[in-house]
Amino acid sequence: MKNRCIQANISRVVVMQSSRVLLVAVILTVAAVGGFLAYTYLGPPPKQQLVLSTTTSTFDTGLLDHLIPVFEKKYNVQVKILSKGTGESIEIAKRGDADVILVHERGLEEKFVDEGYGIHRVGVMYNDFIIIGPGSDPAGIRGLTNASQAFMKIVSAGTKGEAVFISRADKSGTHVKELSIWAKIGVKPSNRTYVWYLEAGASMGTVLRMTNEKKGYALTDRGTWLAFKDQLTNLALLADGDAILLNPYGVILVNPEKYPHRNHRMAIAFAKFLVSEEGQGLIGGFKKAGETLFFPIARDFGRARELGFPNQEREVSWYDSQTP
Repeated sequence: MKNRCIQANISRVVVMQSSRVLLVAVILTVAAVGGFLAYTYLGPPPKQQLVLSTTTSTFDTGLLDHLIPVFEKKYNVQVKILSKGTGESIEIAKRGDADVILVHERGLEEKFVDEGYGIHRVGVMYNDFIIIGPGSDPAGIRGLTNASQAFMKIVSAGTKGEAVFISRADKSGTHVKELSIWAKIGVKPSNRTYVWYLEAGASMGTVLRMTNEKKGYALTDRGTWLAFKDQLTNLALLADGDAILLNPYGVILVNPEKYPHRNHRMAIAFAKFLVSEEGQGLIGGFKKAGETLFFPIARDFGRARELGFPNQEREVSWYDSQTP
């Protein structure tokens, strides 16, 4: 009898302990599910994605590393950067594979807008192109401020077998500018007709390394040169200062009517950020070795018009009025 009582007590204890364990498990499960639901519905919203198609110069110089984290934090967004030459950057957008472009070739930009692919083109900043070459300078262009004269001297030295010129040959803004200078002096260079003219079909950084290796001449934007020059021990800045070498950058939204699947709202936010006082301050404050790489123009309407943005004041006003 006594043993049966003991066994009954033990059974009651086991049942009570099991019930407590089950109760604790239920409470923990409810808490976990509640916590998950609270995080899901009350926590921070998931990050959106913005696809930016832009030139190699904005990427290679480090400017985007300076700007993008600030924008991402401000708008809880993740920016995917597609860094190509201006021509290819625009083609990416025309295929509907980008939300916004940041490029630097007026003719291609205006055509992109005129054909209905882009809207609200606005000036953001500028730097300039420079002509670099070997320290020995066999073409004798050092100190020239006339780009056409410098190119004529390079042709002369190349014809004599004393110099080579490396072209990006990739339909980038830099390549288009280079071709415009050749056209001014009546030259149509090609590696099929001139042995001194080498077509790389590559990014600015790659061309700079090739030019350094071959001790040749090249046209480059100043920003990329400043970012790479410590690695380019065979090269020097030889000619600059010509007004035709100024290099303005514009931002353009992909047309939402043509590409309704793109993130138009965040594209507006990005362009608005670039032309805002905050964005312009970040651009102007970005330096390498104490030198400013890009000069903001968004709110300097006179300068922007001079550099190819005739509707600058109206476009900046439109962006200022937007609430992304």
